[in-house]
Amino acid sequence: MSDLLTTEQLAAFEHDGFLVLPEFYDLTTEVEPVQRGIHSLIGFLIEQHDLGIEHLPFSAEVFDEGYQELIARDRALGGVVYDAVKQIPAFIRLAASVRHDALVRQLRGTDLVGVAAGGFGIRIDNPGEEKFRADWHQDYPSQFRSLDGLVFWSPLLPVTEEMGPVEFCVGSHHDGLMQVRTSDADYPEKTGAYGLVLADEAECVSKYEQTAPLTNPGDLVIIDFLTLHRSGMNHSACSRWSMQIRWFNFREPTGARHGWLGSFAAGNDLRSVHPEIVVD
Repeated sequence: MSDLLTTEQLAAFEHDGFLVLPEFYDLTTEVEPVQRGIHSLIGFLIEQHDLGIEHLPFSAEVFDEGYQELIARDRALGGVVYDAVKQIPAFIRLAASVRHDALVRQLRGTDLVGVAAGGFGIRIDNPGEEKFRADWHQDYPSQFRSLDGLVFWSPLLPVTEEMGPVEFCVGSHHDGLMQVRTSDADYPEKTGAYGLVLADEAECVSKYEQTAPLTNPGDLVIIDFLTLHRSGMNHSACSRWSMQIRWFNFREPTGARHGWLGSFAAGNDLRSVHPEIVVD
């Protein structure tokens, strides 16, 4: 398991700060069980709340059958789905995959790795919603654990241009931790990690080449904790479902000094841990 990546892939990740691995996951044994769990949860909520929404048998292509109608009836139920799907056993098994373990060890050259508690889940980017869209950011300020962290990102539906693929600032991880503001004046409804805004965002982002790879279920994108990226705006008629799983290197000095504590999800204040990067 120690050599999942080629020398060329390692070099590409080091240069770009992210790496796309097509068809990394097995669709039948790793991806479909997660999709089936989501499909069943949506069906259960439709039945539980007597919504009268048609819920067809499972199909990997439309595993979220009924979800758009569900949130149209009661948007709060979308939050229930969001919290519930991260607890699907098939997803938990995938999060702790031995191949993830091997990737972190190879990319970070360490023998001591961890899964970030509170750092794994399934994003649901609904059409036209801004409140929960992640704008340009580095993962570390909203996660902590370790500067030597990695995000394993994988879509559950094919990502089209209209659906809003994740955008990356190529090579931005080389510039280290960047300064942030902890609230977005343009979108005051955004709170917590969603409210973090890069200081001098337009100038900062303009320095880098930007790319937004299109991906399919089974593909894996590995992202450095310090790589600038954002969620694209979803202009399609369906939600963009994606898995995010975060691992880290215990041996990285900053994380070890802080005791590998978590950020927003763990109730910690960015100002108290890294006051030097907050410019409110």
